[in-house]
Amino acid sequence: MAIKLTTYHASSPLPDLPGENTFHSNELFRVYAATPNYTPILLTASEDDHLLGKLLVVVQSNKKFFKLFNYRLCQVLGDGEYFDEVRKEEVFELMLGYLTEEVFNYCQVVEFRNLSDALFGYKAFKENHFFAINWLKVSYSLHSVTHVEERFSASRLRQVKKGLKNGATVRMAQSHEEVEQFAMLLQQVYSSKIRRHFPDRKFFNHLQEGSDKKEMSRIFIVLYKEKIIGGSVCAYSGDKAYMWFSGGMTKMYLRQYPGVLAVWKAMADAKERGYRHIEFLDVGLPFRKHGYREFVLRFGGKQISTRRWFRVRWNLLNRVLMRIYS
Repeated sequence: MAIKLTTYHASSPLPDLPGENTFHSNELFRVYAATPNYTPILLTASEDDHLLGKLLVVVQSNKKFFKLFNYRLCQVLGDGEYFDEVRKEEVFELMLGYLTEEVFNYCQVVEFRNLSDALFGYKAFKENHFFAINWLKVSYSLHSVTHVEERFSASRLRQVKKGLKNGATVRMAQSHEEVEQFAMLLQQVYSSKIRRHFPDRKFFNHLQEGSDKKEMSRIFIVLYKEKIIGGSVCAYSGDKAYMWFSGGMTKMYLRQYPGVLAVWKAMADAKERGYRHIEFLDVGLPFRKHGYREFVLRFGGKQISTRRWFRVRWNLLNRVLMRIYS
């Protein structure tokens, strides 16, 4: 029997689908659906009522030029989730072809990032006119250390100790109000060079609410004199933790090192709960040295080469970029 593809939109009734991958889960689909300017699309592939794979796509809308132009970025985190490893590439090729024909034409840019394997889907991407840009990611092996601080640079370790000594504390966010305050702070201090498309603040509260049912993330906040001065968002999938967002009021509260403490606490918590690795999802553009990537590397992680696949809506420009990055 032929493989059947089914598309679920925000308005569609969503069945209870199996799976462990947070970035392609029902829970994250619902978080996106409840967030302004985010439109999730979940594509499944099945055969004889047996689920072969699923892929969660999110379309991020951002109105530009006095709201006259609606810019849409279509983004996929990871390569999907599959339940037949032998046919994984075959299923992905079918899903990518369908999405390219039916969904991606509405977006100015399509981006596949944080793939589990840099070579995954190479043939399918090429056939659907995507181009690959070499990228960098930073990963820290938690299972190979007794304490996360073992690989910190000497200066980074001093900053953690000084921040705590100078009155800063770090803990998980405990209320809707704390998450809202953290989101407002993060939106103010986050650099567009790290993540150009920052989500609506409601995203973080929906993420917290979704994690109450199935813990897919934790939000950590850094406080000084009862004021939130920094924090981080860590997501969890399988045996890996993912640093999704982090930041702090580093200039105003220099002696408390809020940005450092936010990352340190998330790493220590992931280690304590048995995760084997932590990966930083955004470490800046790969073309030159980047401040945030240098900041992250001083926690002792390794820089790893990977790929991101892109496709732009304008055919002529896309062909030029395919030639440049071939």
